[in-house]
Order: sequence, then structure tokens, then C-alpha cells
Amino acid sequence: MNIVYGSELSERMNQELAAKVAALTGRKPRLAVILVGEDPASQIYVRSKEKACHKVGIEAETFLLPAESREVEVAGLIERLNEDPAVDGILLQLPLPKGLDKDKLIDKIAAEKDVDGLTSINAGRLANGLSGHVPCTPLGVIDLLEEMGCDFSGKHAVIVGRTRLVGLPLIHLLLKKNCTVTVCHSRTQDLPAVCRQADILVTAVGKARMFTKDYIKEGVYAVDVGISRVDGKICGDLDFDNIKELCAGITPMPKGTGPMTIARLLRNTWQAYCWREGYDQ
Repeated sequence: MNIVYGSELSERMNQELAAKVAALTGRKPRLAVILVGEDPASQIYVRSKEKACHKVGIEAETFLLPAESREVEVAGLIERLNEDPAVDGILLQLPLPKGLDKDKLIDKIAAEKDVDGLTSINAGRLANGLSGHVPCTPLGVIDLLEEMGCDFSGKHAVIVGRTRLVGLPLIHLLLKKNCTVTVCHSRTQDLPAVCRQADILVTAVGKARMFTKDYIKEGVYAVDVGISRVDGKICGDLDFDNIKELCAGITPMPKGTGPMTIARLLRNTWQAYCWREGYDQ
């Protein structure tokens, strides 16, 4: 059993990135975060992203808009940031207040500045095996599996969840690693039986400790992306304490995919900067 903590892996990755940023002689990479409304969870996420940016030397600025902002006002801000030569990455914090079309607004972000990897252009480039920004959490999942020592080629990977944030982009990343990929969702029949076939299991459901021993094959590499709260404490989809001995590798929740998502956001911002400046990464 190999328990891999994203909190530790992300710290190493961030230290490597900080050294690269510190070596720059010109301007520093810059991330613009747009926060619409005053959702408490979003405010916490934004502050954590700002703190992480500053820690590695990336400049970060948050643009606060009131919850009653019209779509045209949010789109106008995005367009101004697209044109700003000092901005390398743009992140539109989700969820948005009711009445705003998130898909339409995300697609206003210039693809080269879309460090969340959510625009239709970047999704299409990923699906077609072309270079572009990739969503941060799936990249972090691959990092964690690599840290576990997972040999991807020929393995059967089962993804539970098909969102554009995690499941859909992860399909393409795992296919690129020569995995055979199965995607499960709310209509999947006999989910435990399908999961027991997995050499690699990634769960992104948001149901606390749903994945018990009934879902696990001995020797599986398991990554938990789901987040729930039970009695005020954060826990994941995996019944961690009861299945960890069966796993060749496993991540906890918390201290698993969350820190990796932020680490990959920083890397995507660095990537955007390097593309614009013509630097090797």
C-alpha cells in the first residue's frame, strides 16, 4: 500500500516552480481571477489560490463583481483581460450567481489564457490530441498516479463521474497513457461490479465513503476526487480506512487532489506565460 498525499507532492512541485519564477529577469507571470458575488466557499477558494500564487512568485489579482452583475458586464471584464498584455491567465471562479450563463462566459476567455482549461477550444484540442490548457484536477490525478508508481500502459481505468471538470478530460489523459477507459455515471448498471474490474479507479461523485470493499479489486490504484462533509469534517468518496490495505496506491481526502488542483493551476499559469514569452518551460 502506497498512500500518496497531494499536500506533499504539490509542495515539491510548487518549490520547483518558485525556483523557475525567481530566475526570471523580466516581468512575472500574472493571474487574473474573476469572482462574481459573495459565495463564502468561493471566497475561500479564491484566497487560497491567491496565497499559492504569491508563494511561488506569480502575481495574482482578484476582480470582484457584485452578484447582480449583468452578463454583458462580466463578459466585458473578460474581454479587457484578454487584451491586457500583463495578464497571462484568466480564471472565472465557479459557481456563478443565477442568471449568468457560465458556458457562454467561459468561452469568452481567450484559449491561450484559459488556465482552467474549460473553454470549448481547449476541450476540443485535448480531445484531438493537440496542445492546449488542460483542466487542473485531471492533471493532478495523473500526477498522483505517477507518484504511486502506477504503470498505465494496458491498465483498465474506471472513472466514476463524467463532468467537464474531471471525468471527460481525464478520459483523454488516460487514453494518452494507453489505458483502456470505462466511464461510469448515475445510469451505470451494477456499479460495484464495474469498479471491481478497475486497475485504476478515480471517483468524482461527492457521496461520503460510498466506495467500500464491494467496489475494490486488490491491487487497485485509487484516487478520490469527491468531497463531502460528515459531522462537520471533510471526507471523500472512498471508504479510506477500510479499503486502503487492498490498494496498491491510494490518496486521502482531504490532503489529496485539492492541493494538486491548485498546484496545476500555478503550472498552467506558468505555461501560459512561457507560451506568450517564448520561453522553454
